[in-house]
Amino acid sequence: MKKAIPAILLLTIALLAFKTYQADIILERSITVDSLGACQGISYQHGRIFLYGDREVGMIREFKMDHDSLVYLHEEYKLTRNGRDVISHPTGIAYNGVGPTFMGNSVKMNPEGTVWKTNIYCIDWKGLLAKGTLDGPLLNTIDDDACIQGTRPEYVKYHNKWYVATADYGDHGNEVRLYDPVKLSTCKKTSEPGVLFKKFTCTPWVQNLNWIADKGLLVLIQNKIEGRQWRFTYVDLEQSVDAGRQVTVNVVDHIDRGDELEGFSFTGNDQKGIAVTSSRKDNVNFMHISW
Repeated sequence: MKKAIPAILLLTIALLAFKTYQADIILERSITVDSLGACQGISYQHGRIFLYGDREVGMIREFKMDHDSLVYLHEEYKLTRNGRDVISHPTGIAYNGVGPTFMGNSVKMNPEGTVWKTNIYCIDWKGLLAKGTLDGPLLNTIDDDACIQGTRPEYVKYHNKWYVATADYGDHGNEVRLYDPVKLSTCKKTSEPGVLFKKFTCTPWVQNLNWIADKGLLVLIQNKIEGRQWRFTYVDLEQSVDAGRQVTVNVVDHIDRGDELEGFSFTGNDQKGIAVTSSRKDNVNFMHISW
């Protein structure tokens, strides 16, 4: 005869299975970083910090943290080819150091936001940093026609395999989609067979994504209303993929800022991060995260 499992043990297992991270985010201080145009996001890569924006052309600038200060390294990369603006409105950098690097470009084609030009670009990242432009490092241009309202790629892991997650920006039909990075790197359209792995519905106004690997959480970096106010939504990725809908474990939206939150990244640990906005001043914001 099998022994019955004690009720307290079942409860403990259930609580462990459902993550309840109650993280809070506090805005500690803000600075103004110029020459970015409207800053669209941040990518943190092993101590290197890249801020990207839509100046006269899409571009990236490199920084580093020196104690509590952000220092410009006088390295600028233009997202152009043959002098032509290619990634004019960069929305997301999917970089993990082992797979292909992808950048998104999301351009609203009409005032209503019902027609979008959305591409994902496969890029030789080391080549871009060495060359300074996309002349050579641009490997493939992908029409993200599986999207609904924009693209913002970010690497995530599901069942120990890398995928490129991306999300929509809008007030209806929003999804987070997971693409196979190998197939994505060579396809012409994301609607091609085998490119889309899984997807789940999510809440509106997602500007960017940030993956917390050790917790299995995907942060939806959002606006509370179109183009305004800040919201950070922590989503259990595995449960969301399995359910086909967003499974939220925490929401932080108490930060009193009325401008357009565009991106966020942790900077070396899970207690410090930088949030960026499209504002002309106070566009780089140092955040403290408590768990």
